Amino acid sequence: MRKIYHLANCSTCQRIIKELNNGEGFELQNIREDKITAEQIDEMKEKAGSYEALFSRRAMKYRALGLNEMTLSEADYRKYILEEDTFLKRPVILIDDEIFVGNSKKVVAAAVHKLENT
Repeated sequence: MRKIYHLANCSTCQRIIKELNNGEGFELQNIREDKITAEQIDEMKEKAGSYEALFSRRAMKYRALGLNEMTLSEADYRKYILEEDTFLKRPVILIDDEIFVGNSKKVVAAAVHKLENT
């Protein structure tokens, strides 16, 4: 399966999709319009190893809700990601059985490399 979870209005997500053959061959899911399901987040967690790995601490609501002052559990990370799309570290790229989370150069380079070698 090849899928990219992204926000359509996020310029960083759009740039990364362009690097991945303009998203050709991928199912693109705009998480603002087509919300992430519990099954999808659980599948991502299985590949990423934890809900925390999928959670963005850069989201504006992270500080606004005082989450930076709390100790969050895996259940908390899951709940917040399902409630608010900005808490998903974006984009999340699935290529076959591998997951690439976020927009760091290292993650994007690994995804491009995987795509070129499959």
